[in-house]
Amino acid sequence: MPLAEFPLIYRYFSHLGGGAAVDLSVGDDCAIVRLEAGERLATSVDTMVAGVHFPEDSFPEDIGYRAVATAASDLAAMGARPLGMTVALTLPDTDELWLHAFSEGLAAAVSEYSLPLIGGDTTRGPLSISVQVLGALPMAQALLRSGARVGDEVYVSGTLGDAAGALAILQQQWRPEPDHTEYLLRRFNRPTARLDLGRELLGLATAAIDISDGLLADAAHIAAASGVRLSIEAARLPLSPALCSHQNRETIMRWALTGGDNYELCFCLPAGSTAPAGTTRVGRVEAGAGVDCDLAMDAPTGYQHFTGD
Repeated sequence: MPLAEFPLIYRYFSHLGGGAAVDLSVGDDCAIVRLEAGERLATSVDTMVAGVHFPEDSFPEDIGYRAVATAASDLAAMGARPLGMTVALTLPDTDELWLHAFSEGLAAAVSEYSLPLIGGDTTRGPLSISVQVLGALPMAQALLRSGARVGDEVYVSGTLGDAAGALAILQQQWRPEPDHTEYLLRRFNRPTARLDLGRELLGLATAAIDISDGLLADAAHIAAASGVRLSIEAARLPLSPALCSHQNRETIMRWALTGGDNYELCFCLPAGSTAPAGTTRVGRVEAGAGVDCDLAMDAPTGYQHFTGD
């Protein structure tokens, strides 16, 4: 007999609710999260739908982990300290094997990102997961999209384009060697939310955003909010050896510039600043509007999740 909502929640999710900032977790009508003196709350929500944001045959543990990591990336982009999260889960049925594996993925992300699961909801319908994250920011500090200034330099964390390469593998458009395949699929299924980097950038970066829709598209959000132009130098883009194993250089660069689901950070620093480890300067901030790239290509400027459009 399928589990009802509350037994389901307690069996698979109630053990994930402990955290230093959590005064009351799963079990009442609301959770209670404590802020320290001089802090304010940052919150964001992301929804993932099967067949749109991930393949329908994805492993449930990867779905759980990825749902948390992609939502946590928004906290990283603001420089927020993670406090907790809620999960709204829509399921076509109560498959307990699936739920067990999904909860294992959630548990791994809870541990990795210090984001206890403090509440949520379950309902019946097509598979989708909505994760709302809560974070704390100093009263007078936050990373915004709107502070970039002419003369700043543009940086990114990690490597770009890996998730787009993974998407090509999942859609059977590319078959790299096994080691590269494993690396790229992990970058898609288990992205890294750069929470530590975001907090390190507080008070240093003039603007920041996480790269969810592609570097060119997300850099354009900084440009629009700041009233400047971001000029990107394609030769400076950080690329993984796995991505570079593709035989077509133009495809590699298109993935790096326009591929989504990176969840790296793009940020601006005043010229001459010492950049954090693991980041790469990829351009500069100029007078004007929009985003300019010195590599001309016939490619879209934004990524539409798992549709690839």
